[in-house]
Amino acid sequence: MRFLKFLLKRLLTIAISMVVVIVITYVLMWLAPGNFFELQRVRDAIARVTTPDDPAYQATLKGFEERYGLNNPLWKQILMYLKGAVVFKFGPSFSDPARNIEDLIKEKFPITFTLALSSILFALVVGVPLGILAALKKNTWIDYTAMTVSVIGVAIPSYVVAVFLILIFSIYLGWLPTSGWEGIRTKILPTIALALGPLASVARFTRVSLLDTLNQDFIRTAYAKGGDDRTVIMKHALRPSMIPLVTIVGPQMAYLMVGTVWVENIFRIPGLGQLFANAAVTRDYPLLVTSTFILALTVMIMNLIVDVLYAILDPRIKLD
Repeated sequence: MRFLKFLLKRLLTIAISMVVVIVITYVLMWLAPGNFFELQRVRDAIARVTTPDDPAYQATLKGFEERYGLNNPLWKQILMYLKGAVVFKFGPSFSDPARNIEDLIKEKFPITFTLALSSILFALVVGVPLGILAALKKNTWIDYTAMTVSVIGVAIPSYVVAVFLILIFSIYLGWLPTSGWEGIRTKILPTIALALGPLASVARFTRVSLLDTLNQDFIRTAYAKGGDDRTVIMKHALRPSMIPLVTIVGPQMAYLMVGTVWVENIFRIPGLGQLFANAAVTRDYPLLVTSTFILALTVMIMNLIVDVLYAILDPRIKLD
């Protein structure tokens, strides 16, 4: 009963937050100068009506606004969008009017999700052992090296890492392709580029968490009962140290979904990031609002899952 109450309260909070996000996004786009119809590419497509005062231009513009509901007041446009968003129907985009936005997202989402999931798995597989090693070898060269690498990973953006990886492994060494999403070899560099930041966070968090656990009374009791380092660490220290990792892995997964924009464009990966980046460039408002909707919803859902998992893993946490 308590779980259902908590779940309903969080879902209600998410719904209200999404309405606020959509309203803010709509208002910002409405206030921004320029629009899709003024872009050079569109003007080229209707080259015969190049002047805004031309009756044919005005007729085309009027038809365009009527088709997408842009001739309605802003509050009505927002209500119409919210009504469609409830059933996950977003209508056609400006740049690809023959296809609905939900179909585009359905096609691109698996690619971005695969990239984000493989990156977080890579970060965990490398970051957790690195953090454990740094904690067990505290204040040695191993600890300093591991933490230096993790600081670099946090400080350097993924798009800079992506460029370095392409220069080293694609241009100079010629081992891996520079772009694409066909075959395992094309997935290695974007996965590493996107994983380096979360890897550094996981390593630093694991080190701090394990050092804190090793200073607890129950660890000293385990040693007092004759346990050796291997038994005490593996049996008593590691599990409670890993539970707090849940709090960063969930949000990291959501932020990776958002952060694929740069990496997908650099490696020319046909995912959500590339789709949404093109929407921003072309002022494709329906697609741009939907991109904000999807990314914000992903972050909120991941945070909800993390809160539930954390309460399951640690019974001391109450879902209130």
